[in-house]
This record gives sequence, structure tokens and C-alpha cells, in this order.
Amino acid sequence: MCKADIISTVEFNYSGELLATGDKGGRVVIFQREQESKNRPHSRGEYNVYSTFQSHEPEFDYLKSLEIEEKINKIRWLPQQNAAHSLLSTNDKTIKLWKISQRDKRAEGYNLKDEDGRLRDPFRITSLRVPVLLPMDRMVEASPRRIFANAHTYHINSISVNSDHETYLSADDLRVNLWHLEITDRSFNIVDIKPANMEELTEVITAAECHPHQCNVFVYSSSKGTIRLCDMRAAALCDRQSKFFEEPEDPSSRSFFSEIISSISDVKFSHSGRYMMTRDYLSVKVWDLNMENRPVETYQVHEYLRSKLCSLYENDCIFDKFECCWNGADSAIMTGSYNNFFRMFDRNTRRDVTLEASRENSKPRAILKARKVSTGGKRKKDEISVDSLDFNKKILHTAWHPKENVIAVAATNNLYIFQDKIN
Repeated sequence: MCKADIISTVEFNYSGELLATGDKGGRVVIFQREQESKNRPHSRGEYNVYSTFQSHEPEFDYLKSLEIEEKINKIRWLPQQNAAHSLLSTNDKTIKLWKISQRDKRAEGYNLKDEDGRLRDPFRITSLRVPVLLPMDRMVEASPRRIFANAHTYHINSISVNSDHETYLSADDLRVNLWHLEITDRSFNIVDIKPANMEELTEVITAAECHPHQCNVFVYSSSKGTIRLCDMRAAALCDRQSKFFEEPEDPSSRSFFSEIISSISDVKFSHSGRYMMTRDYLSVKVWDLNMENRPVETYQVHEYLRSKLCSLYENDCIFDKFECCWNGADSAIMTGSYNNFFRMFDRNTRRDVTLEASRENSKPRAILKARKVSTGGKRKKDEISVDSLDFNKKILHTAWHPKENVIAVAATNNLYIFQDKIN
């Protein structure tokens, strides 16, 4: 497996017709859903490659003698305004706005040049031709429209498009910046948690997101397991949060690893804007924005790993950053685990399921079987022992179609797309 092929982000666009992935090699691959065919009306369209382009190249910071990876950290689609699509992609330092457009017609019959493109002698032109549009094979072009650079000293971990569709925010370890999509040479610093003395640094920003409906509200999470909700109307620099979400720790379960596993790796607002979801190392929590002292729901993702934290610390897996996502109706949530497992939780019935994304069980039209992990004692026939889990196979990035039960799961260098069964 080539390291550059490892998928580092997955994102559906607003309609769900396009799906973009970014990888460690700096490439963006866009998949388009094929239209339903008349011959097979019940078969929903499959996703096929629509466009592939190199978004970022490796760079070198000569002042700091640092190599800047080309790896795509995040992709965010912009709402579609015309026939073309637009997306933001970022590596550790530079955010780019890409326009993806397609051409299936070409103009022929120019007056001032021949069909092969050479200019004609103006004195030889005796008649006026009307150019015509002729069909041609579809060409998809990705062109960089804007480059937003030099605003982050530390590594960018989040970008989020605001609900006004004019601005977006980007966050690194210590700062959150607000950009206008039309302006590349300046951004506004809206959060700065950098202490005067870096030796006093106790926490870093791990994720940030704009509210889906209120363009003045955003949240950011920290490595201490806290979430701050900020209102940009209150002050230009949101150093004082409007709301502070934190679950008090149970002193009886405190251990050497408590601080590491409480770090939040992802935060996502629900589509309704009433709730937000956070992912830490062992669990997913759902918070009501009106209740700061504790989450309203907590889902254990892989509680059986609590006894394995020591070995997970030694092999650095304890620092893995798992993402989480909502379904379109906010009634279910999904997040990844190890051994190519991913977990889905139904918020209404409180039922949960563990599924596996692997080549063996991903034949077209095959139904995924629920997987179970045994933690000791006698193992049932279908169960897998916690000791035989493969920690190199991890699902960090998942995405849910905004309107349908179609999910995309990135398992290292493979992308799996699953959909609910149709009768």
C-alpha cells in the first residue's frame, strides 16, 4: 500500500450527488452519482469517478526548515450557485478554493482563426461566419480560483463554511481565523489561545465548526475535553466564550490516560442546529446547546479498549483522531473504530450496530453482517476476540449522505460506499 493513497478526508456535497475524498498525496478525487436508469428503476445510481486533481504539492518552509506535507486535512463543499461546483481544500498551511466545471460542447467556425487554432490573415477574410456549438466528449476541469495562505503558524485542523455562504473559518492548534471567500490576502483572528509564555500552554484547539443556521455562532473543542460556543456579535475577539460545555470527570475512573482519552477529536452541529456531537477516544456525546453541564446522550464506541489503553499508548494509537457524523434527519450517528469496524447509533431506539468495511464482505448487493467483540471468557461463533483486533486498520473518516441512507467510509486507502437495502 502506498502511503500517498491513504484517504485523509471524506465529504458529501449539499445535494449528496457528489462525494469528495482527499488523500495524503495531496489529491482530491470526486465521485458523481450516476442517474437512475430506466431499465432498472429500483437501482439507485452508483458513485463513479467524476474528476481527479492534484490540490496541494509538498512545500518547504525555508525560514523554519520545515517540510509542509501535501496531505489534505479537510474538504468542505460550498453551496452550488451555478452549473459549476466549488470546494475548499486545505493541507497544514494553505487553503484553496477550487471550481469544478464540465464542458460537453465546443465552438467551431471562428472568423479570425482556423479550426486548428492558427490566426488567419485578416485581409483574406471575405465572409462572416456564425460560430456554432458542437457536442464533444465530457471534460471536467478543476481550476484553483483562490489561494488563502500565510495565516496559520500552526497546523490547520478544521475549515467550516458559514451559513451566510460568504465567509468561512479555519482553525489551527491555537487560533481560529475568519475569512471572506472573495478576499485572500487577509483574515480576521477571532480566537487566540496562545499564552504569552509557551511553557504555560495547557490545551490546544482540536476542531471548530460554524453553526448551520446562525452565521454569528461557532464552536471549537479542545484537547482538555471542553467545548466553547462563541458569538461573534459579542466581541471581535471571541476569547470569552458564550457557553462552556464540559462533563465533570468521575474521580473513581481517573487514570494516567484520562487526559489523553478525554481530548475531543471532532465536533459536529446537528442539521437542526439544536444539538452538537463530540467524539473523544472511547465515546460519542450529544449535547443540547441549552445545557452546558453534561451531554444529553453518551454512546460507548469501543469500551472494550479501556483495558488496552497501555498498549494503545505504546503504539501511539491512543492519539488517533476519529471523526463522527449525523444522518440527514439527525436521528442516527456514525463513527469509526479499529479492525475496519464502524459504529452506528440510533438515537430514537438506542440500538447500535458494529459493521465492518472490508473487501471480503463488500460484494455488490451483499448485506453487511453485524460484528461483535468478545472481551473475555468464552467466545461465541461470530464474535471476534478483543486481542485479535487489528489496530493498523482504522476508520477515522466517515460521511453520511445529507438526504438518504448512503454512507461513505474510508478504510486506509479504500473507500466503501454502503446504502440501505431496497426491496
